[in-house]
Amino acid sequence: MKKSHGPDFRRKLKFIVECNVCRGTGIYTGVFHQMTCENCHASGWVCGETLKTLPLIDVVQVLNARLREALGEIAKFNRAVGGAHQQYEQNNRRGAGGSNYTGD
Repeated sequence: MKKSHGPDFRRKLKFIVECNVCRGTGIYTGVFHQMTCENCHASGWVCGETLKTLPLIDVVQVLNARLREALGEIAKFNRAVGGAHQQYEQNNRRGAGGSNYTGD
């Protein structure tokens, strides 16, 4: 058993899933008009373990972490340029007058 005094240094993120009432949209269609979902406070997300409403601050923290992970993956794939594309962009001085010859 680990001894500890006081709160954790890092907050653990909650496990969230899409709301089953509004299917993650935050609104549902009534008889004549659309209404905000009371099950998820119009956020579209609920607790993944109990399927109950979470405070919006918890939902925002989890979605912010997911967004940062996704942006990091996108940046990683954008940096991973190589192979034929990288060779095509470089000047090889084999064309007429020392210009770039691409073989086209």
